[in-house]
This record gives sequence, C-alpha cells and structure tokens, in this order.
Amino acid sequence: MPPTSSHAHAPSSAWRSGASAPHAASTAVIGLQWGDEGKGKVVDLIAPKFDAVVRYNGGANAGHSVVVGGVRFALHLVPSGILYPDKLAVIANGVVVDPESLLREYDGLTDKGVSMKGLVVSSRAHVVMPYHKAEDELREQLLASDDGESIGTTKRGIGPCYADKAHRATAIRISDLLAPALLRARLDTICKVKSVMLGSAGSSLDPAHLAAWATHLGERLRPHVHDTTYLLHDMLSSGKRLLFEGANAALLDVDHGTHPFVTSSSCTTLGIPAGTGVPGSRIGEVIGVVKAYTSRVGNGPMPTELLDDLGQRIRERGREFGTTTGRPRRVGWIDLVAVKYAAMISGATSIALTLLDVLSGLDEIRACVAYSSADSPAHTDRFSPDSEAMRAFRPVYHTLPGFTEDITCVRSRAALPKNAKSYIEFIEQYIGVPVRLIGVGPDRIQTIVDGFAS
Repeated sequence: MPPTSSHAHAPSSAWRSGASAPHAASTAVIGLQWGDEGKGKVVDLIAPKFDAVVRYNGGANAGHSVVVGGVRFALHLVPSGILYPDKLAVIANGVVVDPESLLREYDGLTDKGVSMKGLVVSSRAHVVMPYHKAEDELREQLLASDDGESIGTTKRGIGPCYADKAHRATAIRISDLLAPALLRARLDTICKVKSVMLGSAGSSLDPAHLAAWATHLGERLRPHVHDTTYLLHDMLSSGKRLLFEGANAALLDVDHGTHPFVTSSSCTTLGIPAGTGVPGSRIGEVIGVVKAYTSRVGNGPMPTELLDDLGQRIRERGREFGTTTGRPRRVGWIDLVAVKYAAMISGATSIALTLLDVLSGLDEIRACVAYSSADSPAHTDRFSPDSEAMRAFRPVYHTLPGFTEDITCVRSRAALPKNAKSYIEFIEQYIGVPVRLIGVGPDRIQTIVDGFAS
C-alpha cells in the first residue's frame, strides 16, 4: 500500500483556495433501501479515484463491511476510504461520534495494519455520551411495554444525541472534549437535567467522572480534530475530488423514510450540505446502492418480507446479520416501488446492484412493482413515508425466471447468465436509472464494473 500522504497531518492548511483552481464535482454513494446494501464495498472500490472519503451522517449504529483479499474489515464510524492510506477519511459535522467506540475501532484497524494517519474528525461533530445510551435503552423498553412496538434501535445512543443537538443546551461537541474546564461546567448542568429525565437510570451520573472520561478520549483524538468545513472547501478549490459516504439508507431517513421507524439523521444526498458544509451544487454524480433483494433491521413495515424457508435461505446465503449488532436481518424480494422513490429523492444518476450472487439457484425471482390494499381495488406505484399507510400495502409482484449458474467468478455483464441479465434490465427499466456496477460476491474483486465511470 502507498505511504500515507503528509496532508493528513495538517489538513486545515494542506490546501488553500485559489482563484484559478478548477471546479471539482464530487460523488455520493447512497443506500436506496433500508440499509446494509453494500455501500462500504462500493466506496472502497471507487475510493482510489478520490482524494477524500467523507462520512456526513449517522453514528456507530451504522456498519459497513469490506472484504479485501479475504480479510473482512468491519467499519462503523470510520469512513471506508481509510483502507487507502493516501486518502483522507473525514468524519464530518453531521455525524454523531461515540469517542470510545471510535477509538476501539481505531485500535482494531491499527492492529490489522491499517494506517490511521488520514483520519480527520470534525470539531463540530456532536458526542454520544454514556447517558445517551441509557436514555436510548430506556425509551426502547418503555415503547415495548404494554404490548407496544419499539423502534428497534441499536441502543447506541444515536437518537438521544441528535435530540440533544437540537436541544442545544445539553449538547456536547468534539471541540468541548479538548477544553476540560468548559466541558466540566457543561456536564454539571447536563447531569442535573439528565438525572431528572432518566429517573433512577440517571441517579448515578457523576459530572466529574464523565468529564475525566471524555477528556481522556478527547486527548487521544486531538491530532485528528479539525474544522472539516474549511478543509473540504480548500480541497475542492484546489481541484481535489470528494467522495461522500452515506450511512444507513434513504428509507430510514428521518424526514423521508418510514416514520417513525427510521434513524435520526438525513441519509440521502439531501443530508450532505448540512452534514458537511458542502453545497449540493458540488455533487456531480450520485451512486445509489441497491441490494438484489431487500433486507431490513429493526421494526417497521416491509411489504416484501419473506417469513418462510426461502427467506431463511436468502438470509444465510447473503450473510444477513448486522455488522454492528450481529442480529439477523429481515429479508424479502426487491421492492422496486421503494427503490424508485429512494432514487428520486436522492437524485441517483447510476445504480450499484449488489449481492446478485445470492439469488443464484432460484427457479424464479420476484420484484414488487406496485402495492395493493384491502381499502382500494386500485394498485398504486407510489411509496408512502408513513408506517401506518405502508402496513396496509401488499406487494404486487412481477415474476421473472431465475438462474442457477454460479456467477461469483464472472467479471463482465455480457458473461452473466441470460436470466440474470434480464433481471438487471428489468430493474433499470423500472427505476429509470442505469445499473453500472454489479456485485457478484463479497470480495473487492468480485465486482462487475462494465461501463462504470465516476
């Protein structure tokens, strides 16, 4: 692997704006389903074309798996571009950072020989504190009591941290970890508020202990903390290329997903400007990542879910167990109504279709092309970002012939089995966006990139 760029040591001054610098378009990689589509693999594959990979939303509740040379890397907060030591891996202001989790990931990657010199963390990113996790767990317990339905969060404190970001007075940012006196004063106030909110769960909050814990972690992160907004604009002004890496996925977007069973951040390209300070006009290409079937973690509607042996077969072949939690994912046929909606709001210009190999061996493959409802004889081809409305929908399927061939060694679209190509073409026609990358196995090299340009 090439040596780490010296720019990583002083990113705030590495690139300076210049009037004659070229205007560089950026690229975004966005999940167009309920997450776990394989965004990490796509980012890892195209990262060499860029100067920095930028994470702009979510927290340690997101997990990306990348397999390189048979070695599996599980990434949660660190952008997938970290596997290239000459790239910057930027955690921007829109991410909520659990410093303990980040440093655990840091140490784990270091132990595997990954250079972490390119890691940059925004001073404006908000911090997930231990009491956020306690609040998250308490909320889930209360929602699930009395036959209720919890959101199904990872209990990593993501939602409560974003809530404190909006509450302002009870928020802590990465920059606060580097100012011990200020941090302690803020925690004195915050612990009083949280102890009332959490009741017995907050009775043991100790501002002195929390301040010492957070300050220690902040000192370890200090070399990597910078104003990432200026960093990214300096890079763009000097002609550098940025790759934005989305966490979670469009159908989990806090505004445009199946509310309330969503995550707590903006997951599509719409979240990039707020989450990084880079305007949407600098994004030239949007790669929407779509799994060849559908999966979902947590509760909420999923019209195409398979609860039978076929669903279990797909789950096992697709290794559908959470990168972050290890819990089994719900699986089902591809929902093209939902994917087309997600592509629309994300502005997808191309599709990366992943895990096509998982469908090998099936006699037939189904794709949801509309929804029916007991309340209306008419079918609809419009997705609803409302869970109660979605619960009433039943999938209307188009059935295509399956394929039995092993495709894990195929490296061109033309060499795919006829029925596999027909399935891809049907997806393209329905969504109205070309498929330019096809995943046929978990490893980096098991990818068809015919006609793919970024």
